[in-house]
Amino acid sequence: GFMGAGIASIAVQQGTIVRLKDADHARVGKGLGAVREVVGERLKRKQVTRTQYDDMLSLVNGTVDYSGFGNVDLVIEAVFEELGVKQTVLREVEAVAPDDVIFASNTSTIPIARIAQASARPDRVVGMHFFSPVHKMPLLEVISTPETAREVTASVVAYGKQLGKTVIVVNDGPGFYANRILSPYVNEAGKLLDEGVSVDAIDAALVAFGFPVGPITLIDEVGIDVAAKAGNIIADAFGERMAPSQTLQQVISAGRYGRKAKKGFYLYDENGKKGAVDESVYDLIPNGAARTEVPRDEIQRRTVLAMLNEAARCLEEGILRSARDGDVGAVFGIGFPPFRGGPFRYMDSVGVGQIVAQLEELNDRFPPRFQPAESLIEMARRKERFYPE
Repeated sequence: GFMGAGIASIAVQQGTIVRLKDADHARVGKGLGAVREVVGERLKRKQVTRTQYDDMLSLVNGTVDYSGFGNVDLVIEAVFEELGVKQTVLREVEAVAPDDVIFASNTSTIPIARIAQASARPDRVVGMHFFSPVHKMPLLEVISTPETAREVTASVVAYGKQLGKTVIVVNDGPGFYANRILSPYVNEAGKLLDEGVSVDAIDAALVAFGFPVGPITLIDEVGIDVAAKAGNIIADAFGERMAPSQTLQQVISAGRYGRKAKKGFYLYDENGKKGAVDESVYDLIPNGAARTEVPRDEIQRRTVLAMLNEAARCLEEGILRSARDGDVGAVFGIGFPPFRGGPFRYMDSVGVGQIVAQLEELNDRFPPRFQPAESLIEMARRKERFYPE
């Protein structure tokens, strides 16, 4: 798959011998082709020599069975985001790999402990959540469960750094950290669509705030089906405050999966280059062609505050080990504006008391989506900050 090939492409550039396994030869061939494309781009830019290019490609090969898995140190699973499929792969790997193999899942939302329930050695199971596209996105989120051995976590952190990634370690839970805080942000953008706010108004507001792209462009890029599947897992875990919007569900039902299908919220040419908003998408929105004007600062407030509030909950629940990890993860993983310092630095700059007041005002209008995290209420009462002044 796309993610597996991406991980392989950065691994061979660091001298790792890689064995790709997929369901059939066509998919293995596609994976090897994707690795060649990424490494070939470096050759084209004269970042590597022809000899280095050939050496890197000699490190990767493929299989449709588990031949060659008898002496591996690390297996990274990047299969379909379905618990049963991931557990099947885990059992198959443990049947052929050494007892001390580390099994890492690249799942973006499924709790690692649930995947590890299928394992005979749950202490060797960990999460390695890479971000797409792997060869460009700097963050690696390492997820440890209460059963994950400390040396397993240390090993994958060290390997992630060897791959050139900025690594944060988070504790296990639905959506982990980055995708968990992204969900309410994207959901709130969807709720604005439900109300009749235009696609380009929402995206323009968040680009003006400092994000590299707006939330609607983001889910078109990631794949609306992928975003919806992740959103459903998080909604199941957190209930009404994470409920997805009607618009996103309607767009999925209509078979619009975003840029990869050349049909989403935006128009795409035959090369997948984004154009203007696809006006026909408004036929799928509850308000239809009726447009609602919402001020730019309110669009920003609703989407960003939803994210900040969830970040505070992650710290409160121990998903995050520190505010610093939360800021690094948001800036490097989901494009939170670097000049704002990350969610926690930004809350300090605005003032936690002011953040709570804004959340309470929004929660009066849209309960229970903006109910302030208990830790924020307590910090506001004590006039505390996340970082020393």
